[in-house]
Amino acid sequence: MTPRIAGVLLAAGAGRRYGMPKVLVDGWLDIAVTALRSGGCTEVIVVVGAAAVPAPPGVTVVSVPDWQEGLSASVRAGLTQAERIDAAYAVLHVVDTPDVGPAVIARVLKRALASGSGLARAYFGARPGHPVVIARRHWPTVLASISGDHGAGAYLRARGDVEVVDCSDLASGRDIDEPG
Repeated sequence: MTPRIAGVLLAAGAGRRYGMPKVLVDGWLDIAVTALRSGGCTEVIVVVGAAAVPAPPGVTVVSVPDWQEGLSASVRAGLTQAERIDAAYAVLHVVDTPDVGPAVIARVLKRALASGSGLARAYFGARPGHPVVIARRHWPTVLASISGDHGAGAYLRARGDVEVVDCSDLASGRDIDEPG
């Protein structure tokens, strides 16, 4: 039986440097949802906060009232929803990396599923990025370790069993913080 895999799109921020919430940038939401869906996620959860968006077909939108607390609020809401739907893995992705497509998601997910740890992270050259795949057994510790504008990165850096998945041949993985 194929495990239930939740694609969690983190898109709650105000995008202050960008000048608007990035979930509202034309096309980015659709690109990210398609990447997660076509990359192997059986469910897609979009976490919003600063701006509301209508749910794309077949997608669950979770609104985070405390989004101003930072990335941790979004990760907490996304993993909580993934737990509600009984997902075995969460693929954490961000809305502001529009060149990350399904092939990146699929490659990182495949490595996580094949690993003993259930943990994998995309790298673009020497730089870590998204997506990040986290097996359910890690969620309680991840949730206990995050705060403010810090997501699962510290948890992943502290472990020696995270699969490092080079995806620089597929995308730049650059997060876009400013227009142009």
